[in-house]
Amino acid sequence: MIFSFSNQSVQEYEGDAFVVWVEKRAQARKTLFRSLDRQFEGHLLTSFERLFPADQSSTVKNTIMPTLGWLPVSQLLCVPIDSSAMTVDEGRLLGAALMRAVRQHPLTRIGFVLPPSLSLKRPEEAEAFFEGIYLGTYQFHTYKTPAADPTKGIEATLEICGIPARERAAWTRLIDRAKALATAISLARDLVNTPSADMHPGRLVEVAQEIAARSSGYTCTHLGIDRMRELGMEPTLAVGRGSIHEPQGVHLIYRPKGRAKKRVAIVGKAVTFDSGGLSIKTADGMMTMKIDMAGAATVLGLFELLCTLKLPIEVHGIFLAVENMPSGNAYRPGDIVRAMNGKTIEVLNTDAEGRLTLADALTYAVETKPDVLIDIATLTGAAVVALGEDITALFSSDPRLEKALLRASIEADEPVCPLPLYAPYQELIKSKIADLKNYGGRAAGAMTAALFLSHFVGKISWAHLDIAGPSYAEREHRADTPYGGTGAGVRLLVRYLQALS
Repeated sequence: MIFSFSNQSVQEYEGDAFVVWVEKRAQARKTLFRSLDRQFEGHLLTSFERLFPADQSSTVKNTIMPTLGWLPVSQLLCVPIDSSAMTVDEGRLLGAALMRAVRQHPLTRIGFVLPPSLSLKRPEEAEAFFEGIYLGTYQFHTYKTPAADPTKGIEATLEICGIPARERAAWTRLIDRAKALATAISLARDLVNTPSADMHPGRLVEVAQEIAARSSGYTCTHLGIDRMRELGMEPTLAVGRGSIHEPQGVHLIYRPKGRAKKRVAIVGKAVTFDSGGLSIKTADGMMTMKIDMAGAATVLGLFELLCTLKLPIEVHGIFLAVENMPSGNAYRPGDIVRAMNGKTIEVLNTDAEGRLTLADALTYAVETKPDVLIDIATLTGAAVVALGEDITALFSSDPRLEKALLRASIEADEPVCPLPLYAPYQELIKSKIADLKNYGGRAAGAMTAALFLSHFVGKISWAHLDIAGPSYAEREHRADTPYGGTGAGVRLLVRYLQALS
């Protein structure tokens, strides 16, 4: 997809189609389309009223309208809009709706004027609009026959009309920022959508190394199984023991050119497939478990973008990748493992494996001495029961960090709900024969999982994001979010880091 600028108006445009934003408010339509309606001998507004009844609160679908020779362009691509209620998220959805309409028709050259509510004076909404355009092009067709080229995208040129020459450089920079963020989110989606047979621990390491190789600002340390043994990552090694794929660790670092204002460590859960181990899941429960590395996918998506943001913050991205499989060598309920920080853990349920790998990853992250430590994980079904599929559960040891992440979630349009680290529930994860147990029962499952993790973060300002719900869309219910991996958390963490800097 290519953007270009054009001096042509809708009355002059000669491409495949021209986009008209059909206001939902009747009076706004009359003002915007008075001169164009005259060219259609009064039939344009009449057609709009029939196709898009004015002042409807319900969403109306896009449509193609032939111009029947009244204009040089052969058709108008009509997209409903309510510019009076334009928010950042509405801007993103509008851009995605535009690209959904383009995808539905064989169009290769489309002209449009920016909606009247979008300007350089409102850069957040404008950038979100172009981000939505890029996200609206996302499709995961790598395994379709014939195989699709995942890098190709939509072959279309979008010509932005009516932008003064003096503003075009600023708009180009804004579009480039939107593209970079959408590319990072799309990478995270690709990683989650790829089947576990291909997205195994070794492949996650390769992706991290490929990202690091593209920028001199990155370093990437690979933690192989021998190094993990030296570090005492016994819980992680136990989880991965039943698989033919050895556990693998990654430590990415972004360092700014100047002195870093802060050091932030971000840890992602990276279980590339979760069968439940010997505490095996049901067939239905296992069906989408390729998504259990979505936390690591978010970390990798973030690092895809960090080098272009050039933030004055040192960022560490860490994950320990495993596959949780049953076999004669698998770890068992009743086993006791010693974590990297020395704490012993009684394994009661091998399907509560993510917190075991995070225990070691968080301990490793603490040794980088960060100012802030954040982990992001598809950790518990209990978070989905509590908050549904769209909302991330947030637990934090630091009220200031919690507030900062809540602000970032609003700016990112990624809903987050804080839940308490209720200290009395620590009793639920105390073991009679070890320091901790990895399962505290069904009640308050998201909370006891977070409390378990709190034993491995020391006194550092820490937050835990449980993205079990929003990391994967079972249906396409938003124009910017198709079925499959969503890239949840990438935009949230970007906004948090931008605010921190």
